[in-house]
Amino acid sequence: MSPWRTRLRRAAATLTLAATASTALTACGGEPSAATSTKDAAGNTVVTIAANTDLAPVRLTVPTVESIRASLPQSVRDRGTLVIGVGALPDGFPPLAFVGTDQRTLTGAEPDLGRLVAAVLGLEPDVQNASWQNLFVRLQSGQFDAGFSNITDTEQRKQQGFDFAAYRKDNLGLETLASADWKFDGDYHVLAGKAVAVDTGTNQEKILKEWQAKLQAEGKTLDVRTFGDKNSTFLALQSGRIDAYFAPNPGIAHHVQQTAKTPHPTRSAGSYSGAGETLQGLIAATTKKDNGLVKPLSEAINYLIQNGQYAQWLAAYNLADEAVPTSEVNPPGLPLDNS
Repeated sequence: MSPWRTRLRRAAATLTLAATASTALTACGGEPSAATSTKDAAGNTVVTIAANTDLAPVRLTVPTVESIRASLPQSVRDRGTLVIGVGALPDGFPPLAFVGTDQRTLTGAEPDLGRLVAAVLGLEPDVQNASWQNLFVRLQSGQFDAGFSNITDTEQRKQQGFDFAAYRKDNLGLETLASADWKFDGDYHVLAGKAVAVDTGTNQEKILKEWQAKLQAEGKTLDVRTFGDKNSTFLALQSGRIDAYFAPNPGIAHHVQQTAKTPHPTRSAGSYSGAGETLQGLIAATTKKDNGLVKPLSEAINYLIQNGQYAQWLAAYNLADEAVPTSEVNPPGLPLDNS
């Protein structure tokens, strides 16, 4: 995730988090995992994902995979915990990381995946919250074992001393009314003649304006609009004053779920890599370089992919279109000129 995402996620959070929830999240430095991770009679870990949310919770059974656990650094095995860093202070960014309905537990897709990975490794998840900037400081200092916080794999971050185990596509999306009959498959020509809203100062605004210039060169139009806040943007979409909203895909997926039973339901019209047309951006579990954790993390994610828990995790948060077929260690990241 780049700095522009920080501004975007905070704006998105204000639509779904009450002031009291924000206060609870700010106060949450770490939280016990017992609320969402328990043991069954066979000793397997049962992780309840989407717990403490307005979504349907899903209970997933995950066994410890001893062959993967054996590859962990001895110090981590001896400690018995996986310290998971999330950079969600002060407001959170639903559906990826935010304070739950119990006003205490840090929940969302990112900490939930961290809990699932910890279960594969036979470790207790110790989920701790931080600011976005402090997340990386605490990873480098060894206070956090791994960051699960919508972190984009970039070549710049690799140079800064981080390793990556990819687990989700880094996509932007187009949200439109459910009644609209058009789809976006990556070809910007489908947007000709349409009005599309975007947040200022963001990567998606840059991409949208590039498409606008290309269409203008072809004698076609693309009306790019910006609004002061999310509520104004969504009201414009509901009223038909705009045809779509271009934003990070997880936020769109979350809003689509929220509108499903309203008079103006929306849907995703399609997605586009946040890295542009030549590279699929990837979100990854992030560790301090060469601390011995990135390979076991990747293997644990691949176990979850191969055994179905990964797909269920994505489905719970309406993120199935961001699935990756396999977790790779340090795949090509955003280049230095786009980090």
